Amino acid sequence: MTTTIDLPVNPSDETILVGPLTVRFLLTGDNSTGSIAAFELTVPGAQRLMAPAHSHDHYEETIYGIAGVLTWTVDGKQIDVGPGQALCIPRGAVHRFDNHGSQDVKALCVITPAAIGPEYFREAAEVVNAAAGGPPDKVKMAEIMHRHGLTPAPPQA
Repeated sequence: MTTTIDLPVNPSDETILVGPLTVRFLLTGDNSTGSIAAFELTVPGAQRLMAPAHSHDHYEETIYGIAGVLTWTVDGKQIDVGPGQALCIPRGAVHRFDNHGSQDVKALCVITPAAIGPEYFREAAEVVNAAAGGPPDKVKMAEIMHRHGLTPAPPQA
């Protein structure tokens, strides 16, 4: 006897606006028994990551370029990721991203295991959006990041 399981496409289809960035969760740890989380990231032209550069010790983050070119800085090295290209950011590597171009960028971000989810981005969105385009509150951002397993990098001299 065959048992059928209802497996919906995009079971966690949620869009979160973090300042000018859009994060659309496709899968969370709740959908994958904790093995994987996946979200689509859209970064408008000429935008930077509002949060500080950071690392995470409990998961890898793999970026797959869909449209445009996103420049990732990983342990001080700049790496452009364009359509059809993938970058795996290892645990402990300090990283951030910037869109230096005029075209919007769309990328798929995969977290393995699913140690971070929409909760982090919802909380970060509150702080970033409250800053109304200015710099977000560093103390609040650092607290949110630490609570969700991200380690903010020390400021550059």
